[in-house]
Amino acid sequence: MRWLCFGLLLSLSACNIGRHLPAGEKLYAGTDINIVADSTVTKDEQTVLKTKLAELARPRPNSQLFGFPYKVALYYLFGEPKKENGFRAWFRKKFGSEPVLASARAINANAAVFAGTLKNEGYLEPSVTGELKEDGYKARGVYQVNVPQRFLVDSVAITIRQEKDTVRRVMQATAGRTVIKKGDPWRLDAIKIERERIAQALKQRGFYYFQPDYIKVLSLNDTARHRANLYFALDPAMPEAAGVPYAIRNVYIYPNYDLSTARSDTNLRKSYQTDQDFIVVDSSKQFNPKLFRDIVAVRPGRRYSSRAQDLTLQRFINIGAFKFVRNRFAPDEQGDSAVLDVHYYLTPYPSKSIKLELDGTSRSNNFNGTQVIASWRNRNTLGRAELLTINANAGIEFQVNSGEQSITNYRFGTEATLTFPRLVSPVRFNYDQRSTLPRTNATIGYQLIKRGGLYDLNSSQITFGYAWRRNQKIEHIFQPFNINYISVSNVSQAVTDTLISSDVPNIIKRQFNSILMSDQLIFSTLYTFNYNSSPRSNSPNTFLLTANVEPAGNLASLIFRKPLPNDPTRRGLLGVPYAQFIRADVNARFYRKLTPTLTWANRVFAGAGFTYGNSQGFQIPFTKQYFVGGINSIRAFRPRALGPGTVPRDTITSFPPFQDGGGDIKLEINTEFRLKFNKYLEGAAFVDAGNIWTYTNTALYGEGSQFTADFYKQLAVGAGLGVRLDLSYFLIRLDVATPLRKPYDVEGSNWVIKDFDFGSSAWRRQNLIFNIGIGYPF
Repeated sequence: MRWLCFGLLLSLSACNIGRHLPAGEKLYAGTDINIVADSTVTKDEQTVLKTKLAELARPRPNSQLFGFPYKVALYYLFGEPKKENGFRAWFRKKFGSEPVLASARAINANAAVFAGTLKNEGYLEPSVTGELKEDGYKARGVYQVNVPQRFLVDSVAITIRQEKDTVRRVMQATAGRTVIKKGDPWRLDAIKIERERIAQALKQRGFYYFQPDYIKVLSLNDTARHRANLYFALDPAMPEAAGVPYAIRNVYIYPNYDLSTARSDTNLRKSYQTDQDFIVVDSSKQFNPKLFRDIVAVRPGRRYSSRAQDLTLQRFINIGAFKFVRNRFAPDEQGDSAVLDVHYYLTPYPSKSIKLELDGTSRSNNFNGTQVIASWRNRNTLGRAELLTINANAGIEFQVNSGEQSITNYRFGTEATLTFPRLVSPVRFNYDQRSTLPRTNATIGYQLIKRGGLYDLNSSQITFGYAWRRNQKIEHIFQPFNINYISVSNVSQAVTDTLISSDVPNIIKRQFNSILMSDQLIFSTLYTFNYNSSPRSNSPNTFLLTANVEPAGNLASLIFRKPLPNDPTRRGLLGVPYAQFIRADVNARFYRKLTPTLTWANRVFAGAGFTYGNSQGFQIPFTKQYFVGGINSIRAFRPRALGPGTVPRDTITSFPPFQDGGGDIKLEINTEFRLKFNKYLEGAAFVDAGNIWTYTNTALYGEGSQFTADFYKQLAVGAGLGVRLDLSYFLIRLDVATPLRKPYDVEGSNWVIKDFDFGSSAWRRQNLIFNIGIGYPF
């Protein structure tokens, strides 16, 4: 009854909106734009223009529901407030919206903005008219926009007076890199970008004071051909200093600068000069002078370069040793030349620190939980900003949504990593010295996983490698030295009893025995290639590629040649055979922003591993095997419940997964539409497909597990919907999915769509898979 009364009041208020408006005023209801275009203007161009002009139209009308301005009705519902803090004032502010009134002045202003926008896009002779069309208490702004033929660029030239000879030579040297080409549409934004490009080129060649505003542009337009010739020239009123190239005289570095002790920290009597002629004020000798050789690209005696300056600041900030970084340039004259003194003021972090963190964890095998991490850091271990990090962690994880297989893991581990902000290598790598500094990483660690009271999994690892960027888009990671030793211990009696039970499927017995009966020793080399198509780009398309190649055991085969006592066909170290294989995979992701709120995300993963030599006839080690299913994979199947091949592992739900084996080959394809409802809430619809296979060894799973030419007939397909909560620092994801196709026959067919039965609790329990995760799946 209350809602009925409220609806009645709202309806009565709607009838009276016009009566409440100021005398002679109309409620602004929106904007209509009618495009009348020249025959040379395509339909797509017209659509883009109409959308752009609609976004520029002002004012914005009040929100409407089925054409009804309900917030205005709520604004007037209880009449004018009598008290500033009374109920009526609160109700208006909370639920209502002040009416947006139609204005002839706004019509004229919009017409001028529309015409200017068209001119900026190269439609140089537009005409725009507008009027208010009234309908009851409402009025709409109606515009007729006449779009003429677009002007195209016919030529681009740089014209400089002879007396500006130095600037002219530099500008003309960069003319071939112009962003405006013959035949491009005449666009003001492109002209602005070209001015920025020229100014940046000059600043990189010593012209410290040069600004884009000092470049003027003349456009000579041929109205008969709709072509334009663009001429870029220096502003005659440009300051004299802007046309003078500057050289670097002195570089001062203050690596212990602090506002409270600035006088002492900048006392040049305490300074020393490095081999690169840097003047460093560091009386405590906290930093090795070679650090500044690696970081500072601005060098005494060279021309000033904005690129070298930006790179220097970027390196100081990213190296992790300095909390605050700022600089100052002091211009001067030296004889007939203009020079700059450069001052870098650096406030270091405390060299040593300790931190305690409590984290949530979400893994691809549906284990979610929490862990505590104690971390000790030394940010200047050897005097050149080397970072030593020692971590100790302990955590607990619960496997959610795994049916009767659910178990609990306990994790304990420690790890020490020493990171050098440079290449520590006798061999020189070819990296982009105009980019961030390369890094050398050395890590030693141990992890213990107590798997559900069934057994303990021990993993010890030593790695040494490099990471560097070729350019902004390409990153290389090369780890020439990796040693990983994995062993199983403390096998419980429950495992033994289960494995001898006649109720346990043979597939579970075989896969666990293959892991339980042998320790694993892996000597490998890893190379990773990362590509990002558009860093800092406004393009709606983004392409990311990660490729890995990992050969293992080749060097070990040359060193460890003695056969094992218990297996003369294999060789190893301390009674443990080393693995010999090669593994390679590619992970490609493509994202397209279809609208400001809708993104189409795609991923393709393909990987394969092949054993040979000391591992001939075996699968690759299970820590290197591929798996599908779970929160970041094919979400319609539980973690590691798919494959290899046609093996129906997703039907085995009554026994714990001691350590599921995977496959040597993997193919996975995912596509997902992500719709952002508001700042915090996002929805998704997705389809996942893929499977894993063995390469040669079929003893574990049988013939149906092997990769053949008919692999495409064994792909699993699933689909589902998702909800994501974006909390800025992290994203919580809930996905629900169901299989559409299984790799094996189900009642004579792989497709199980026909078996959908949402009303059956048994069907829902078996086929509706809920996934909870942190972050996007890809």
